[in-house]
Amino acid sequence: MLKRIYDTALLFKEYLLLALYLLLSIVLLAVNTTDQVRAIRGNVLGIAGMLQDAFGFVPDYFALRQENRVLREQNLTLSDEVNRLREAALENVRLRQLVGMRDRPAFGYISAQVVGTQVQALRNSVTINVGTDQGIKTGMPVVTDHGLVGRVVSTSSRYAIVQLLLHKDLRVSGRVQRSRVNGIVRWSGGDALHFSHIPKTLDVKTGDVVVTSEFSSLFPAGIRIGIVTATRQHAGELFQEIAVAPSVDFSRLEEVFVATVVPDSNRIALERRVKE
Repeated sequence: MLKRIYDTALLFKEYLLLALYLLLSIVLLAVNTTDQVRAIRGNVLGIAGMLQDAFGFVPDYFALRQENRVLREQNLTLSDEVNRLREAALENVRLRQLVGMRDRPAFGYISAQVVGTQVQALRNSVTINVGTDQGIKTGMPVVTDHGLVGRVVSTSSRYAIVQLLLHKDLRVSGRVQRSRVNGIVRWSGGDALHFSHIPKTLDVKTGDVVVTSEFSSLFPAGIRIGIVTATRQHAGELFQEIAVAPSVDFSRLEEVFVATVVPDSNRIALERRVKE
């Protein structure tokens, strides 16, 4: 065994001596601190940096292969999701055709400026600078880009009075956007609205968005009212106590929009006759 190793060393002695000399040279360069050696080190490092910059554009084949595989998987997932959404949209169209549903009627908006405010205890209203000359009618909803403001209750040729959501006589049919729970939104003073007639068993949480519902005879469905800020349940009571912060800042109301849609008089008359 030793003889075989000896014979192999004799056969490759030139290469072994070269490797030994290179190792000694590297060790001497590493421990030597003379100015010449430091200069050589600096030049070597500079050349190595230049080579790295020069060939840095060459991509890592294996990294690109892994990235390509991940992108193919993501593309497959997104394609599947797009197909499912397309199928859902087509199914929705078919169902609408089957049941004879029609899209909600479109309506426009008329911009207006708030030119006056009336604060009487729990009856808050504002005056806007548009009236019948501009097509404003009693009962039209008033909104901003943040949500529901109120409704027009009186008009003249160039002005209109808007009953605000912060008015004790205004009731709005609302719905929790997440859980589809329905209730009545009203105001009885303070900074918050009350979302009432909600049984304890129904799902309403802090942070839920409340919008107008289809049950409202005054407002179109889907207008943002506010956000649930608190829910309380009291022992011995069937309904929850729910506070809603209005989406509109009524203290800074300057510009509003009147929706050119009026309540359905036939529906209102029928519902009033049934109540009587």
